[in-house]
Amino acid sequence: MLSAVDLIFDYAGHSRRALDRVSVDVKDGMTLAVVGPSGAGKTTLLRVIAGLLRPQSGDVRIGGSSVLQRAPQDRRIALVAQDDALFANMSVRENLRFALRDRQNGNGRIRTTAATVHVEEHLDRRPRELSGGERQRVSIARALLSDPLALLLDEPLAHLDPSLRRSVRDEVLGVRQRFRGPILYVTHDHVEAMTIGDRLAVLVDGRIEDSGDPQRVFDSPRSVTVARFLGERPMNLFEHDGVILGIRPECITLSATGALSGRVAHRENTGPDAYLEVQTERGLLAVRIPSGNALCAGDDVTLDLPAQSLRRFDAATGMALA
Repeated sequence: MLSAVDLIFDYAGHSRRALDRVSVDVKDGMTLAVVGPSGAGKTTLLRVIAGLLRPQSGDVRIGGSSVLQRAPQDRRIALVAQDDALFANMSVRENLRFALRDRQNGNGRIRTTAATVHVEEHLDRRPRELSGGERQRVSIARALLSDPLALLLDEPLAHLDPSLRRSVRDEVLGVRQRFRGPILYVTHDHVEAMTIGDRLAVLVDGRIEDSGDPQRVFDSPRSVTVARFLGERPMNLFEHDGVILGIRPECITLSATGALSGRVAHRENTGPDAYLEVQTERGLLAVRIPSGNALCAGDDVTLDLPAQSLRRFDAATGMALA
């Protein structure tokens, strides 16, 4: 198990803590996806766990034992950064050999590991001859060859073209079948996080706002902050009788008998679906509809907000109510 316990980290000159008592547990065989906006503290969390930054307080444990006093190279924690950080003057084979403890006898392991991420045909090429996706695969293979007890992935898809993201994401999912240690994966993309993570944690402003089963966190967020962050479109929020009510755009339906009337202010087509922004007495609500629906700006609609899809939050604290 990989554990971060009450980590506090401050950057000099910054008024807000980068990490404010952050705790996470990642069991062997589990992938924890940490999702959050830019500046939330995601990369800082990984760098503290890897030993590249020293926290002001808190602990990092592997298998229940603290590794906080160990140098980064002695923690057996592999970090794959956003930038592939490969040695440009070395071939792929040489880059992979560099990760081995026994660099004289590792040809078999290099070939096998390269094959697991589908870069075995590129072993004699230099990084500049590879695509961004191939370089990121080499980075993952190099991390695995270091015999880590835990694997950290820092937004490995962030700099890839959309056409490459799915294939590299599939490689990350494939790593889970071969690496049985804990994986901590950070991203700003909630779809990526929900696809890759067995569990999900939402990090905002240096604090864990919510964590647990990814679908539960998405469907029933524990705070308004999480409700506003997760989703292609955030959860609709409006105040009613002193309580903030929330509902996802996909849960609102168009119905002739709907209880809420409104007028379409804007339509945005996204491919198979479209989003309407509907002005109502509860404010502007986003509604997801099939792209074949012809509604457009200026049309009057009535909306049904199913009671079972409504989430309730305390207006004063922003926290979810039972």
